[in-house]
Amino acid sequence: MNRFEDNQINNETNNQDVMMTEIKNLLSDTVAPIPDVGMLCTFEYNAKTPNISFDQYPLVAVTGIYPWGFRGLNFHWGEARQYTWGEMVSQVYIVQQNELDDLLAIPYAKIITK
Repeated sequence: MNRFEDNQINNETNNQDVMMTEIKNLLSDTVAPIPDVGMLCTFEYNAKTPNISFDQYPLVAVTGIYPWGFRGLNFHWGEARQYTWGEMVSQVYIVQQNELDDLLAIPYAKIITK
């Protein structure tokens, strides 16, 4: 089942906050506190490190779980990133493999520079 099929995420205004709210609503039945290696997920994140740019709404393929957090390929950046548990602002929303292309087509990445 693809929860994004035939669904129109409101991206007319290019408001990432509105898009992320709609995405979280569609994925609300697959919320997890911690992802597993191999999962695709999206979540809200607020990096604590000063003077860096980060994606507040990453879309990630999880490659490793650690006591401090997890590592994964961020599809919005196109490279591996680290996410610490203390900076997670939301639950983890699990994305099915058949939903990945639809999410990649939604411009909900929110790049912030601290």
